[in-house]
This record gives sequence, structure tokens and C-alpha cells, in this order.
Amino acid sequence: MPDMVEQPPVVRPGDMGKNFSLKDQNDKTFDLLENSGKKTLLSFHPLAWTAYCAAQMESLEKNRDTLDSLGTLAVGISVDSVPCKKAWAASLEIKNTRLLCDFWPHGKVARAYGIFRDTNGFSERANIIVDEAQKVIFIKVYPVHSIPDISEIISFLKE
Repeated sequence: MPDMVEQPPVVRPGDMGKNFSLKDQNDKTFDLLENSGKKTLLSFHPLAWTAYCAAQMESLEKNRDTLDSLGTLAVGISVDSVPCKKAWAASLEIKNTRLLCDFWPHGKVARAYGIFRDTNGFSERANIIVDEAQKVIFIKVYPVHSIPDISEIISFLKE
């Protein structure tokens, strides 16, 4: 049996968000700490080029103005590479939502947040909101074969 990497427990509301820097589909670096002062929705999805993941990322793109009005930046995160995410974003016509590449070290950010699936080699499907002070205020893990309801996130942000 291959060695399993010890994974921290799933983050919980009240925990400090784990800072990270990842490249997006345009090879530009996104750093969580640089976005302090606004909320950040970390929308983890298992893999690009799947229907559920596409719908999840399209919902971020379609609701970008609403999320902006609520002081929230939404980013998608998966273990895919920059060239993969670039082609996928183009195919989905995603122009404004940053799709982050948790490619190498493989799944490092998903592991830091406790949502990496070692048996599959990708993250859980999850939404995590980090507030202006870098504190986790929301986390929900969804079934892999589902599409998170963006209205649930919008309602939470409006509260």
C-alpha cells in the first residue's frame, strides 16, 4: 500500500485561513493574503473538463457581480495545471473568474484545508469562505457528483 500523507483535519469556521499562492489560468499568481480586506470564496472542484465542475465554475462567473457587491472574490481551485485550466476556461468562456491550479506540490492547498482525497488524487467539492481578517467563516463539502448551489453562498453572505 502506498504511503498516505498525513492530512490535517478539515478546517472549521473560526479557524484561520491557510495562506497560499497559486497560479491561475493566465499564469498570474493569486495570493490569499493579498486579498485580505475582502471575503474570498474558495470554490474547490475535483477536476477540469467534467460537467459538474464546469457548472460550478460557470455559476461563479455568472454571479460575479452579485458576489462583488457582497465584497467577495470567488476563485475556483483544482489540481489541474495552468495549460489545462487555460484551455478549459476558454472552452467555458470564463473571462473574469480566476481558476487556480493546485497542481504542484499536488493538492497542497486542498491538503492544508483538509479536503484532499488521497484515494482519488483530487480535492473534495467544497466551498470555503475566508473573511476580511483571513478567518474561515463558512465551509461546506458537497457530494462529488453534485453542483453546489451558489444561492446558498449568496444567502450566507447577505446575512
